[in-house]
Amino acid sequence: MQDVLNDALLTLRHADSLGKKDVVLAPVSNLVGAVLGILKENGYVGDFSYEENGRGGSYRVSLSRRINACGVIKPRLAVGMRELERFEARFLPAQDFGLLILSTNNGLMTQKKSRELGIGGKLLAYVY
Repeated sequence: MQDVLNDALLTLRHADSLGKKDVVLAPVSNLVGAVLGILKENGYVGDFSYEENGRGGSYRVSLSRRINACGVIKPRLAVGMRELERFEARFLPAQDFGLLILSTNNGLMTQKKSRELGIGGKLLAYVY
């Protein structure tokens, strides 16, 4: 319970591999909500909703059975735009398959959007 993002992604991966239709992530943070938004935009999870429970809140997430693997990247490596391809090869199984999630000056985004904008950031997580 020291890394909320890691706990959330691990719970998502296990629930998806067990074939569950939905899962409750708790406790959560704004970072977990932003990562869930990116996963929803790219079709890795379905709808999700925030529920306040007085102890950090929780997200109820419907799964779409598309997650093969996901996790956080520790340590949070700072990467430039030109170094993204090297980290894609390191964390993703194939080219144009999966996502790296970065924290940038413009907020959280995928490596594809980061490359379009021409900025780098810190690597947070991967999913494929």
